[in-house]
Amino acid sequence: MKVLVPVKRVVDYNVKVRVKSDGSGVDIANVKMSMNPFDEIALEEAMRLKEAGKVAEVVAVSCGVAQCQETLRTGMAIGADRGILVETSAELEPLAVAKLLKALADKEQPQLIILGKQAIDDDSNQTGQMLAALLGWPQATFASKVVLEDGKVTVTREVDGGLETLALTLPAIITTDLRLNEPRYVTLPNIMKAKKKPLDTVKPEDLGVDVTPRLKTLKVSEPAKRSAGVKVPDVATLVAKLRNEAKVI
Repeated sequence: MKVLVPVKRVVDYNVKVRVKSDGSGVDIANVKMSMNPFDEIALEEAMRLKEAGKVAEVVAVSCGVAQCQETLRTGMAIGADRGILVETSAELEPLAVAKLLKALADKEQPQLIILGKQAIDDDSNQTGQMLAALLGWPQATFASKVVLEDGKVTVTREVDGGLETLALTLPAIITTDLRLNEPRYVTLPNIMKAKKKPLDTVKPEDLGVDVTPRLKTLKVSEPAKRSAGVKVPDVATLVAKLRNEAKVI
């Protein structure tokens, strides 16, 4: 059984994001980049399924610029057997990524695709759902527990009212939530081994996919600065400030 795990290269979650002076986007020059944390969780879950003997091969996939090879190498250091880079300099939107992943799924024929529920840069939370629609596969989003057995996968997912358990027939798509697992640390020996693992590069046109952007970013701006908090001596003063200054009551 083969599992496909898409991984995205994003600004590291520890980095304070800066907006370009012209407001055209986020400044990523000389900024530390890393694997999207939700995708790390997805890859960790795929590796646990492989270590349990239920998966034979884990393939990491990334779409973007040539530097995404670093993200794929990290994925292979975590344990992925090989990597595939769909190289393009175009600004990829969720639908374009979903189309690229569908083309790869048609080619690779995985039984399971596990990906993060969203990326921490655009926060779209769309790619997994769009991919399921394009492939016509069942999906389980926001997974907090995954059990694979007897040709089906049982997924516990978090909903507003608590937990919901779904049983999906394979092939299927799962998007991962934070509480699914704790990703492992990458060790130096595994980093060295990852350098020898195969990494294939293809172009969107090789897959027959048009990735021309359909959306245009008009302006990117930082959130307004919050004013400093103040201490009040009693409840009466607090209520007065909320009514007269903040005007929220």
